[in-house]
Amino acid sequence: MLKLLSMAAVVSAAASISWAAGVSGNYIEARTADVFTGPCFANGEVEINGKEAVFGWKIGTGAWQGVNLEGLSVVGVIRSEHTLGNVYEPVNPVRAVLIVDSRADAEQRLALQSFARHMGGALFKDIVKVDYAPIELTIQDGNIHGGAAKLTAGSLAAIQTRAMQATDHTCGNEDVWYPPLTDLDHAMPAYALADSYQGDGLGETWSNGPRRSGFLGTFHVASE
Repeated sequence: MLKLLSMAAVVSAAASISWAAGVSGNYIEARTADVFTGPCFANGEVEINGKEAVFGWKIGTGAWQGVNLEGLSVVGVIRSEHTLGNVYEPVNPVRAVLIVDSRADAEQRLALQSFARHMGGALFKDIVKVDYAPIELTIQDGNIHGGAAKLTAGSLAAIQTRAMQATDHTCGNEDVWYPPLTDLDHAMPAYALADSYQGDGLGETWSNGPRRSGFLGTFHVASE
């Protein structure tokens, strides 16, 4: 009996250590400018497009600040003054809306917001609104390299992507022009069939795509 209790304690301790270690999962992003493109196209869009973005994280395993977040998601929607990633405009004020998974309880909602602020950094310096909605992020076959994924945040925001194809190359020297908006373990550019935001708080809504404006990625981050 004592041995069984000891084993249970070991399993419990291991789970606690795993949660304390941080969170891992999948990421999706789409902007209103191409991120996989050639210099001529990028230069033609800068300061005209690319001031808006929808992006989100789905926690696969782990906990943040001791709160289990497995299976839950959080989405950020932003509107900036200048094209996101424009190195010639290092000061770029951003307004943001957070959409928190409505399936989370009160403690998990706070932890999801804290996690998003940590990952988003300066992008979430000015959060003008926090909404709650059921969030679903699915990646076909669990493989970001396949490129097919879908994000829905209630009726507020959505992204759908597919893999990049040879026919998506138009000038022949395309590459990842802008990096993802957040730190990731691994990222792949994806073709955004559509992305949209229909909420309020940013002074505008949009329905964008299709274009070479998406990313899929994976992350692991240690808990604060």
